[in-house]
Amino acid sequence: MKEKAKILDQDAINRAIMRIAHEIIEKNKGTAALCLVGIRNRGVYIAQRLANCIEKIEGQAVVAGALDITLYRDDLALASGQPLVRKTEIDFDINNKNLILVDDVLYTGRTIRAALDALIDFGRPQSIQLAVLVDRGHRELPIRADFVGKNIPTSLKETVEVRLLESDGVDEVLIVEKD
Repeated sequence: MKEKAKILDQDAINRAIMRIAHEIIEKNKGTAALCLVGIRNRGVYIAQRLANCIEKIEGQAVVAGALDITLYRDDLALASGQPLVRKTEIDFDINNKNLILVDDVLYTGRTIRAALDALIDFGRPQSIQLAVLVDRGHRELPIRADFVGKNIPTSLKETVEVRLLESDGVDEVLIVEKD
């Protein structure tokens, strides 16, 4: 794979997350009944950053959890070997909450469909809204994000790589061309 372009650097990622935090607060009229759940792995880090921004803006903490969707994926049977199942950490009640589901990249929509299935096993939120750092298009399911950091039109020969300090040691979003 060959790096084609750097789309977002650390400052741009921070600005996008801060803007999304403001949009979440505005759409939900504050933080009452608000919670965030990030999809493992990078969605968890983005959810935590959003929770920190919302707390700075509103002066009130918002809970953030982590969701592993491995066993809910529709391509699990196609995977070779044993899937790596990680821990889901939702240690708060999601019933009647305005839940913000957070992921790094929205592509086909299949990851989000799996996450919705997984979330319903934890309760019945008042609403589920979707926040993503990057929307790259090419949807296969009728799913759209409520909050988007950056829309990046891509070809099917390209992938979007999100790298975050917490997992990769750097904050950047790249378009990479497949070989």
